[in-house]
Amino acid sequence: IRIKNRRKRYLDTHPEYFNPSLELADPLLYDRLIRRFQSPSEREAEGRAKGYSGILEADIMRSEAKLEALAHPNPNSTLTYRRGPNGEIMAEEKDEVPLSKEQGVEWWQYEMGMRFIRGDDTDFDYKEVDENEDLDDLEEQERQEAYFEDEEPTWAFDDGERELTGETGIQDF
Repeated sequence: IRIKNRRKRYLDTHPEYFNPSLELADPLLYDRLIRRFQSPSEREAEGRAKGYSGILEADIMRSEAKLEALAHPNPNSTLTYRRGPNGEIMAEEKDEVPLSKEQGVEWWQYEMGMRFIRGDDTDFDYKEVDENEDLDDLEEQERQEAYFEDEEPTWAFDDGERELTGETGIQDF
């Protein structure tokens, strides 16, 4: 749990993790959640930032991912791809389509965040996060410790009439 909390804290303090190069982690999801809402000028700007080889790599990865999703559907996947009776790729289900650009970004960041927290980003060196005690939420730990220090222990018995207080050991009847 501590490592997952550190990873979550890392994401909270490093929003740049969710940059366009993360598209290659799941090109199909990126296509459905982000690209569908991009204007031509936004796509052009993203393309210039990636360069020709970056655009080509993303297109190849997306095509290969579609073929893989059709050949070997993953029941745990956020997205589904099915072929129709004539071999065409069927449209996505309504609940797989974000209603707005903001919702698409939110879903993308959630999915990529969960992937990061699980440790599934093979391009990231998790050691720098997992062993970094500075990412522990000290304020939360202090609040929890203060709560338990202030709490007076009590024990209830089966009959519900007697209670033992923790400090003195005196039984109240």
